Parts: sequence; C-alpha cells; structure tokens
Amino acid sequence: MAAGLLALAEVIVFVLVAQWIGVGATVLAAIATSALGWALLARQGTKALTELRASARTGRASAGRELGDAGLVAVGGLLMVLPGFIGDVLGLLCLLPGTRSLVRTALGRLIASRLPVGLRPPVRVDSVRTAEMPRRDDVRTPPMVIEGEVLRGPDGRPAG
Repeated sequence: MAAGLLALAEVIVFVLVAQWIGVGATVLAAIATSALGWALLARQGTKALTELRASARTGRASAGRELGDAGLVAVGGLLMVLPGFIGDVLGLLCLLPGTRSLVRTALGRLIASRLPVGLRPPVRVDSVRTAEMPRRDDVRTPPMVIEGEVLRGPDGRPAG
C-alpha cells in the first residue's frame, strides 16, 4: 500500500514539474537524475564497501555503522536510479555522507518506536561472566564449573 501511495505521489509530482518546466525538460531532468544516481552509487558504494571491509579486517566495534552506511548507499542508489523526483530526493539524502547520518538517526528512531517497550534502547543485558558473584561471609563463592571432555582428532590434537 505504501509503495502504491509513493508511486501515485511520484506521478503527481512528475505531472506538476512537467506543467511547470515542460515535458521535454522534465524527461531530461529525470534522465539526468538517474545518471547522477549511477555516478553517486558507484562512488559512494565503493567507498562504503571499502570502509566495511577495512572495519571487518580490523574487528572494530563500529562495523555496524559501516554496514548501515553500505545499506543506505544501496537503497539511495536504487531510489536515484528509478524514475521519480521524490525518490531522487530521498536517494540523494541516503547517498551523501553529510546527510546519511541524519537518515540513519531517523530510521533508528522509527524502528525503535515500533519495538515492544522491553526491547527499546538502551537494553541492559547481564551475564554470569560479568555479574559479581554473591558473597557469603566475605568469601567469594567459587566460579561455576562446566564439566566437559576434550575431543581429539586422528592426529592427536584437540578437534575444532
């Protein structure tokens, strides 16, 4: 339903622009924005994928941001390539590095608002490993032990 409304809005905007600047100029503008979309997608997409690979290699904690940027670049490029002026504006917002953070923040807030209350940020997770063990008479209880067995492969080294 949302896609149908967006398509209807695109047609209305296209007709209004065609009445304002003429049909030929409107078609040329649509072709120009698609070409601009391809160029921006190639440039920003390559940059986003390079940053994503570099953060994956180094194991940085910000890899999620790079992954989100790569996704926004892909969506922005698709919106720019498809005909329509509303999609071009939204795609441009996703493709440009300066406005991409605004789109990321807006999407994060939208998604968080649709989550159940218990899952909305900030989410606190306690772990047995990080939680302090209860004390008895000022003596720490020993850590929990998990019994197990080491499996060895045919060469005698531990498997896995």
